[in-house]
Amino acid sequence: MAEEAGTGLVFHPMEPFKIHSMFDGEPIRWFEFFVPTNATLWMAIGVVMIALLMVVGTLRRALVPGRIQSLAELAYGFVHKMVEDVAGKDGLVYFPYIFTMFLFILFSNFLGLIPMAFTPTSHIAVTGVMALGVFIGVTALGFMKHGSHFLNLFWVSAAPLPLRPILAVIEVISYFVRPVSHSIRLAGNMMAGHAVIEVFAAFAPVILISFVGVVVTPLALLAIVGMYALEILVAFVQAYVFTILTCVYLKDALHPGH
Repeated sequence: MAEEAGTGLVFHPMEPFKIHSMFDGEPIRWFEFFVPTNATLWMAIGVVMIALLMVVGTLRRALVPGRIQSLAELAYGFVHKMVEDVAGKDGLVYFPYIFTMFLFILFSNFLGLIPMAFTPTSHIAVTGVMALGVFIGVTALGFMKHGSHFLNLFWVSAAPLPLRPILAVIEVISYFVRPVSHSIRLAGNMMAGHAVIEVFAAFAPVILISFVGVVVTPLALLAIVGMYALEILVAFVQAYVFTILTCVYLKDALHPGH
């Protein structure tokens, strides 16, 4: 978003990430603690889209699947194989949770590419809750299944004995940093790409106010197209990275000695 100010343009690349009430003036409160916002709206749309794909799209299952059924089966098989390959067969017990999280991130990312839409996964409040859920869940699972033996995850027995205490401290620090890196990676990538597109979009109207715009505007439009294509790839890759890291953390909880 850009506006003319004096001799140049003023950019507001963070404008698409602002959270605001869905209602003008005094917000309508459904409950005392809840105010509908653009963030909750697009998260709800994502949940509805997931339901349409996985429930409505597979109501009329056929031996030769249609397009929607094929897409649903492809997503299911993709995540199922990921969980089995990374966490092992005993990790498939937690497949429903991981699959749901993957679909939520994927749909949130792709819906955010719609013009004037909001990207929930660009906010650390959303990705942080998911990352904390994974962190607390796998940590509790590790202690429930292995008790104090879960602490073997931090003891590098293959290293020389004098180095093991130092490495243990490093492992503990890296373990507690997991939810931070897990959440910031997703939110940062989604925010950065959209902000860059917003900056390029601000240059597009230059042709209307300056002769330089004859050169700048076409380049800006090409950059927008290129960045948009890249963001389509990033939307999938970031959902994949978040999910596969979840599988890795689950593997550590199930097999801390490996």
